[in-house]
Amino acid sequence: MAPLRPPSGNEPKLTDPLGRYVIVTFVKGTNMGPYEAARHIPGVSGHELSYVANKHFSIVLLNEAIADLVNAHARLDISQAWGDGTAAAADGTHMDTYLDNLLSETSVRYGKPGGIAYHHVSDTYIALFTHFIPCGVWEAVYIIEGLLKNTSEVQPTTVHADTQGQSFPVFALAHLLGFDLMPRIRNWKELTFYRPSKTTEYVHIDALFGEPGKHVIDWGLIESQFRHLMRVAVSVREGTISSSTLLKRLRSGSRKNATYAAFREVGRVIRTVQLLRYLSDAPLRRRVTAATNKVESFNRFSQWIGFGNRGVIADNDPIEQEKAMKFNALLTNAVIFHNALDIAEIVRQLLEEGWEIDPEDLAHISPYLTEHVNRFGEYSTHELGIQPEAYDPKLDVDFTPLREQDLPAAGLGQAA
Repeated sequence: MAPLRPPSGNEPKLTDPLGRYVIVTFVKGTNMGPYEAARHIPGVSGHELSYVANKHFSIVLLNEAIADLVNAHARLDISQAWGDGTAAAADGTHMDTYLDNLLSETSVRYGKPGGIAYHHVSDTYIALFTHFIPCGVWEAVYIIEGLLKNTSEVQPTTVHADTQGQSFPVFALAHLLGFDLMPRIRNWKELTFYRPSKTTEYVHIDALFGEPGKHVIDWGLIESQFRHLMRVAVSVREGTISSSTLLKRLRSGSRKNATYAAFREVGRVIRTVQLLRYLSDAPLRRRVTAATNKVESFNRFSQWIGFGNRGVIADNDPIEQEKAMKFNALLTNAVIFHNALDIAEIVRQLLEEGWEIDPEDLAHISPYLTEHVNRFGEYSTHELGIQPEAYDPKLDVDFTPLREQDLPAAGLGQAA
């Protein structure tokens, strides 16, 4: 774990600082609240827990701790049963808040006030990055932002999302930044396929492109604006402008604006290619569905972890709300990591007993396990001072066949 510490950088002047950090992570990650938690945890006070959470934890340090957990999880052989870290899925879930704060809005989808916890979840089930955003914000603008802010060793090049991820500017910016955006596709009747030229016709799929001579890509516009598009992409990559800010401007900008028109045109090209890939590649469709199912399962799992205060985010400060989401993601990732270690240990025992382990069977096991976790009661802290034994990341199982199954579609993606 990243070394948590006061903002001054000095050594923490706490009795058993590591133990206090573990307790605070549990308390804030479960959304229990410091004073309620102190009633169930011996040896700590609500004031102490609140002080440590406010003075020793920052958004930056929480991001570092999350990245360290992601790195540790990636080194476990068992994680290879679920993916290789090259793909991630992005999705949001509604979080209840009090109405009288800056980020709270009434959600049209959910019909109640709150915000959105927006997660980027790796194909290995663990969360790479988390945002807390207002309900009224177009979620798709954060698809790329989370990938760029992810500082872990797991750097996915493919990102899946729900239907909102189909915006032309999002497709364009993802492509310019080297990401392969492949959202789950719905409402096919409303989508348009674009031809490379007015004279282009297709033998079997021409009906997808509508009336001949229409819906044609303006390659001249792309060529004339290409240098400017690349400058914008480099600015986003270097952090001069955030991807969310850029995409908000492109979405609300005038359609007569040359930059908007060029982004839209590149997006039309990329989305048409992706739609054709989606139609022609059944394994790809299964992977997209599996990835989006994982992030939706993570949303449910993280909310199960954050059971305190009936799931309502009590803080009205936007920074504290963001920290609350990151505490929850950190604790959820810790449980996922622990579950992965337990699964690996059981597999080792089965191997020692002579069982033959099929990697495809392990691929169907999720680390989002809850049956062995008791959320309620009095929480014991007497084991915090015990140094745990070093865990074994190795597992004598060959996961190569799982990766070989993905090669045909991966090759198609590179060709596209």
